[in-house]
Amino acid sequence: MTVMDLESYEDALSVYDPVMGLEVHVELGTKTKMFCGCSTTLGAEPNSQTCPTCLGLPGSLPVVNAIGIESAIKIGLALNCEIATWCRFARKNYFYPDMPKNFQTSQYDEPIAFNGYLDVALEDGEIFRVEIERAHMEEDTGKSLHVGGATGRIHGASHSLLDYNRAGIPLIEIVTKPIEGAGARAPEVAKAYVAELRELIKALDVSEARMEQGQMRCDVNLSLRPHGREKFGTRSETKNVNSLRSVERAARYEIMRHAAVLNSGGTIVQETRHFHEEDGSTTAGRIKDNAEDYRYFPEPDLVPIAPARDWVEELRAGLPELPRVRRDRLKTEWGISDHEMQSALNAGAIDLITATIDEGAPADQARKWWMGELARASNETGKELADLGISPAQVARVTALVAEGSLNDKLARQVIEGVLAGEGGPDEVVEKRGLKVVSDEGALGAAVDEAIAANAAVADKIRAGNLAAAGALIGAVMKLTRGQADAKRVRELVLEKLGVQG
Repeated sequence: MTVMDLESYEDALSVYDPVMGLEVHVELGTKTKMFCGCSTTLGAEPNSQTCPTCLGLPGSLPVVNAIGIESAIKIGLALNCEIATWCRFARKNYFYPDMPKNFQTSQYDEPIAFNGYLDVALEDGEIFRVEIERAHMEEDTGKSLHVGGATGRIHGASHSLLDYNRAGIPLIEIVTKPIEGAGARAPEVAKAYVAELRELIKALDVSEARMEQGQMRCDVNLSLRPHGREKFGTRSETKNVNSLRSVERAARYEIMRHAAVLNSGGTIVQETRHFHEEDGSTTAGRIKDNAEDYRYFPEPDLVPIAPARDWVEELRAGLPELPRVRRDRLKTEWGISDHEMQSALNAGAIDLITATIDEGAPADQARKWWMGELARASNETGKELADLGISPAQVARVTALVAEGSLNDKLARQVIEGVLAGEGGPDEVVEKRGLKVVSDEGALGAAVDEAIAANAAVADKIRAGNLAAAGALIGAVMKLTRGQADAKRVRELVLEKLGVQG
């Protein structure tokens, strides 16, 4: 099936109700792996952070990472889950090259957290409650690199390389209950849920949750059922979607694909699928295994976990201000609308704006630069705001230079451009590029005189009382000074020299 074979979105929703299930994997930010002492630092030489335990060599025994357990409980509490009084690990058996042990140590029927929910805000402010089935602990797999071919996938590759550095890194898998009733807004709900979950994980400080680095990834399960029918349709599972936009696009594409298959009399195959960023499409992966195919059984080398109730309550009491509560507070403090706050959330700007305010910038100025000039740079480069190469302290310094009259907005944009280009901090860029506002009264006066002489007709209009015409002379002065004049002072000088009261 190609993109051209899809049913239109509107026609699909006129016949079918989408049902979603979202499985989000979060890599915890622990210093060591879940069951051994190997480092979890990113970027190390392939296979340099492994040991007999994470490679599953005979005679090696796992030991549970205590911080991993603590992080799992914090996530469960923040998701309004019940925390198990007793739970255990299980072996999930399957054979794949990136699984050195040929099984994954996970949790099956006894997760550490279960039966919770997360309320998420949609673009128009509507709150949609996503029910949480479970949050369980497991370990990550290794990484396969398929060499040769055009897609980077195994099909068409000449050979594959395996890096087991990631094998054994602690994961929390958060699984929703079936998400029903979202209708045409199902893709938007999926995106909003993952966005809210990412903010929550970051607030708990258990992971950086950087989707582009694979620290947080989402599997989008989707099925369709005809209006009025209760039984769910056959689902597909689009694996390892790694951006908010892609989560929304994957759900939307699968709705249109499922509808086209069903309307043509076809049958949906229960399978995993790959998402393609370039066109938003999905393609078939492998037939999806059922739970019984994994031959789950209790992990014999690990004792059960029984979190003490007083410890759980201590962790509950220590939870930070959660994202929705914090956003409501900041919205009031900053004096902005729900829509403006949602835009800041979608851009990943809330923490950056807050940090800029903490560095001394007024709230409106911090928001202006992060959501304006810097958001444009983010869109143009495809980089996250936090990765642009400018810090909250530097943005705060730019706002200070504007406030003290050393820069106007036009010059400030050039300063930010220089910082993003790696030319140094704001003061260095100002010095190197010669960007300070012309404040010398003699130089400004001369520029105003030149502009008046060159625009006599405009000057006459101003003398006759048409003050709006002063904009043309101000523009002429700004051109003469390469945009480095203080526009307010220029206006005062224009009116003063023409003998007009402002």
